[in-house]
Amino acid sequence: MIELSLARIAEIVGGRLVDVSAEDAAATMVTGSVEFDSRAVTPGGLFLALPGARADGHDFAATAVAAGAVAVLAARPVGVPAIVVDPVGPDPAAVGTAGVLEHDADGSGAAVLAALARLAAAVAAELVAGGLTIVGITGSSGKTSTKDLIAALLAPLGEVVAPPGSFNNELGHPWTVLRAGRSTDFLVLEMSARHPGNIAALARIAPPSIAVVLNVGTAHLGEFGSREAIAATKSELPQAVPEYGVVILNADDPVVAAMADKTAARVVRVGRGADGLDVRADGVTLDALARPSFTLHTGAGEVAVTLAVHGDHQVSNALCAAAVALECGASLEQVAAALAGAGPASRHRMQVSTRADGVTVINDAYNANPDSMRAGLKALAWMSRGDAPKRRSWAVLGEMAELGDDAITEHDHIGRLAVRLDVSRLIVVGSGRPMSAMLHGAVMEGSWGSEATPVADADAALEILRAELRPGDVVLVKASNSAGLGALADALVAAGAEDTASDGDR
Repeated sequence: MIELSLARIAEIVGGRLVDVSAEDAAATMVTGSVEFDSRAVTPGGLFLALPGARADGHDFAATAVAAGAVAVLAARPVGVPAIVVDPVGPDPAAVGTAGVLEHDADGSGAAVLAALARLAAAVAAELVAGGLTIVGITGSSGKTSTKDLIAALLAPLGEVVAPPGSFNNELGHPWTVLRAGRSTDFLVLEMSARHPGNIAALARIAPPSIAVVLNVGTAHLGEFGSREAIAATKSELPQAVPEYGVVILNADDPVVAAMADKTAARVVRVGRGADGLDVRADGVTLDALARPSFTLHTGAGEVAVTLAVHGDHQVSNALCAAAVALECGASLEQVAAALAGAGPASRHRMQVSTRADGVTVINDAYNANPDSMRAGLKALAWMSRGDAPKRRSWAVLGEMAELGDDAITEHDHIGRLAVRLDVSRLIVVGSGRPMSAMLHGAVMEGSWGSEATPVADADAALEILRAELRPGDVVLVKASNSAGLGALADALVAAGAEDTASDGDR
């Protein structure tokens, strides 16, 4: 973050100084990072006191200061130097933070988040005036993978700040903005939404001059109610881009392509079609691990591209990333080279590991919705084709959360798709109606015997895999993060190393 005095920060966020004099506040500079985890505080930093499920950040204020924080941004005095903002009341949904703060009875967390947003907006405005380029990304799936690709493609052009993992909500978004400093050339931001207006609010914090819309699917359908409502919310991003900016649209999704009418900015269309596209791919092929190769066509020429990420769905993500990089001044050769070296950067997102015994583990367990689940299953089916004989394929699937009334139908469809793709074994992890529907769909589509197996939890799934996996098998582990299957996938990969060590000891 740019250096600011405590007095200036208090002025920006509309807070009052407590347990620090006006003179000291004017002289004390925040030179470190802004953190909401007291364990991550660095000397010269600012600590955010937020309520959590198990603890209230206000209780860790003294610990944060002892660790080097110069002050705390809080909703009440905490006995150490602080900037205090007043709670907004008992309804955090009123300020759009209900999806972030689940334990905020008095609105103290919402007040701190609102103050954080004001601070991030002020810093972003100053940095943009100094030449910072802000890139915003939204879509129902693929945001994190595309963010990672964009960051990799922009790295040769200058200093890049991008969020770790999926920091894309009312907390993670401004937190990421405040990682940028005067030497930062590009700020790459994901923008997620659980309610209409969320993306517009995030865009006001850090207005992008380049926006990317990937797709409109059914993630968070339970909260939005319809795909049309999701599309309207995603369109808030192109609407936020000014006339001098650029909006990059995945024209392979007709709903996204229609957003060209929603923006005053110049539109760049990407996709696999042949007509009316500014950046396109053709001749797409996949290698044995489902890594795509294709010819990239642009107004500046064409170049052969081979991706280091896995899955046919990554082609659209790569096209959007390439379009961003080209707009920022990259050459076609730079784009191709960066894409070739940009492997999965965020944990539990299409991470492919092959163990010493030849078992391949596809760890895509961070998130899941119907679109990404279909993409993962197709990648599994492709990798298992291999050379004759066909490799055995395992789909270890947990619940797709936040689908509302469509949860039963969508889980049923995924169970049926696993059978249609000739997945050898389906392990359905978890109880409840959605997972029963997934199992029922597989059975009704023709699964029999132990081909589709229900288990209560990740431990039970791991027990089956440890007992029955054979060298050469391919395993996809995928679910919404709340299902906790990421640890299962990590354990599978580690088990391969353990087995190799055991073999060496014999």
